[in-house]
Amino acid sequence: MDNFQYVESVLHVEEVPVPKIAAAVGTPFYLYSAATLGLNFTVFDQAFSGIKHLTCFAVKACSNIAVLRLFARLGGGADIVSGGELRRALVAGVEPGKIVYSGVGKTRPEIREALKAGILMFNLESAQELGVVQECAAELRVVARISLRVNPDIDPHTHAYISTGLAKNKFGIPTEEAMEGYLAASALANIEIVGLSCHIGSQITKVSPFVDSVAKLRDFLVRLAAAGIVIKYLDIGGGLGIRYNQEEPPSSAQYGAAVLQALGDLDCVLILEPGRVIVGNAGILVTRVIFTKSGRQKFIIVDAGMNDLLRPSLYGAHHGIIPVIQGGRGREVADVVGPVCETGDFISRGKEVPVALSGDLLAVQDAGAYCFSMSSNYNSRPRVAEVLVNGRDFHVIRRRETYDELLRGELIPDFLMDKENRVAKNDQQ
Repeated sequence: MDNFQYVESVLHVEEVPVPKIAAAVGTPFYLYSAATLGLNFTVFDQAFSGIKHLTCFAVKACSNIAVLRLFARLGGGADIVSGGELRRALVAGVEPGKIVYSGVGKTRPEIREALKAGILMFNLESAQELGVVQECAAELRVVARISLRVNPDIDPHTHAYISTGLAKNKFGIPTEEAMEGYLAASALANIEIVGLSCHIGSQITKVSPFVDSVAKLRDFLVRLAAAGIVIKYLDIGGGLGIRYNQEEPPSSAQYGAAVLQALGDLDCVLILEPGRVIVGNAGILVTRVIFTKSGRQKFIIVDAGMNDLLRPSLYGAHHGIIPVIQGGRGREVADVVGPVCETGDFISRGKEVPVALSGDLLAVQDAGAYCFSMSSNYNSRPRVAEVLVNGRDFHVIRRRETYDELLRGELIPDFLMDKENRVAKNDQQ
């Protein structure tokens, strides 16, 4: 992991010792390296320097506005999938003309907000959605820029839950139906066709599925041109994987070279939607050991649970675990589990991990992507802090939630209150 290294047996992120941050903000917390984030974005973006392109970071991977701001300052755009992500991108300073709105279930209020903001384009995923966007644009007296997301029925060879390009997946429009969609869109007064979109999945560790996808898109572009439909933007999505364990994914440069070769002489602006490959190895989750217990199975019980890091429970995902302070105790087979009341609450199960004692700090590696952004308040646990290191300084970019914030928005109706409380409430009003 770039910029994560031991200095005199103490884990540092860039130039800051992790125990110093833990003492200041408490545990658990997510910790990101600004240098790694910037380097990963730049390396990926430069892989496509030979072609007109726009790198739109997939906000769902890591949605903190400070992280989005960092990418915006590097010239990046945003790939969003909700109204909340639109708000985050705009607050972070992403130019509206660099925002692409994907997702199968956009609501009318979300569509209206995106139209008012003036985003680059909507990636539409059904004929019904096209009709709703036309209606919303007509109501606002604007023109909606759109592309259709085609489903090429390509196996990305990844976990079934993050495969999006097979015919059985909910995403996109089958290629054979997409032409009808484009012809229908071309007849609508408040629709401007500007793009063609495709995204086949996440954590893809081979270039061949991407190459196959681009080949199908090339063929479809020829058919569109024959029908008189000109495409300005070709959105090939994201999905490039990282190494969590034994995977050997292509580098950004190898991925870029393969895609550019497959594109050939296409005269389109390429839109890319990287997420995990930019932020995955730029973050760790720091957690403290509460207890250990042994019997038939050794358990290391930490203060981070499945509500903080869902990927192992949801996908059976692997995250390496290292000690924050190297103590020379070696490693052992143990389950690293959290305090959530679910048997499925684990960070690592049945694997070698550092021998740890109560009070030790552990770092869960490669936790920058789809980790905090998937966290929840399950078991009424406040969401944890997020911290960004920049050289010798660290910055809290999300405060740990308080119990008052946890309860904010919840109300007890009058019929459940006793008489004294009802009187006090009426006096206050």
